[in-house]
Amino acid sequence: MVELVILGLLAAGPAHGYELRLRIPEITGHGRPVADGTLYPAIKRLAEAGLLTRQARPGQVAAPRQVLTLTPAGHAELVRRLAAVDVADDPSWLTALAFLGALPDPADLLRRRLAVLEARALPEGTDAYQQCRLAVLTAGREAELAWLRARVA
Repeated sequence: MVELVILGLLAAGPAHGYELRLRIPEITGHGRPVADGTLYPAIKRLAEAGLLTRQARPGQVAAPRQVLTLTPAGHAELVRRLAAVDVADDPSWLTALAFLGALPDPADLLRRRLAVLEARALPEGTDAYQQCRLAVLTAGREAELAWLRARVA
């Protein structure tokens, strides 16, 4: 999923690895930076696949930074990965949702997610803490259903 996030962030404009490292938690919602051992190998794989380019630019204080730019092939790969996202997997869906503006027509994906949510039964909570969790899940589900229905209507 980190590769999808990198492609999505670079679709908005060039960035260097450290910027991506800071911005990824905003998208994934994990609240902690992605590990360098995950981020930089993913950047290398994307660059080797021709999905992004790297260009050294002088750093303001430190060593030169590698500025990453999405290539046309990278944009096409972003669209392909977004269209193929598992809409039943909540973390994958929420990550992809941040970049759906890159799709020429996200309606099919939105309809698929809507169908998943409408078919999904929420678990029942037995104690007060599980009931609270269920209330939070229900409120989030209802908000997402309303949003999706408004978009695909």
